[in-house]
Amino acid sequence: MTQKSLFDKPEFEKPRPELKPRSASHAIKANIDGGARGNPGPAAYGVVIRDAKGEILAELSDYLGIQTNNYAEYSGLLAALDFAVREKHLSLKVLSDSELLVRQMQGRYKVKSPGLIDLCDRARALVRKLEHFSIDHVLRHYNKEADALVNQVLDSRGRGAR
Repeated sequence: MTQKSLFDKPEFEKPRPELKPRSASHAIKANIDGGARGNPGPAAYGVVIRDAKGEILAELSDYLGIQTNNYAEYSGLLAALDFAVREKHLSLKVLSDSELLVRQMQGRYKVKSPGLIDLCDRARALVRKLEHFSIDHVLRHYNKEADALVNQVLDSRGRGAR
């Protein structure tokens, strides 16, 4: 059995020979966020998707009921991936302030929570439909717009301040 380096790319990030990848400069960019007040508690996700020129293509958000913060983060990722696949944007760069989600999707951390295994598997299945995918961790202040969408949804449900 060979030991896998932390720097080896997971299967879904490796180029597939049957696809001619577009350059990453044509990628759409999705800032994603999820939050739960109480964890678990009232939860929502927010996603801001921009084209290569920085123009907003979509703002996605939804209330998720009583869930964990990590469930909400994965829900935001799934919304971004669904949008990219549905709209045939086959090159996607995701930015998230959830280090756990990013490292799990990169294959650097195992997904141990039973509630997240299915979400991660669904995300990886969608990633395989793309020509190019990357996911990176950003600090919270670089993710303000997605965070604002989360809070907008939660505030509209009358759940108080974060």
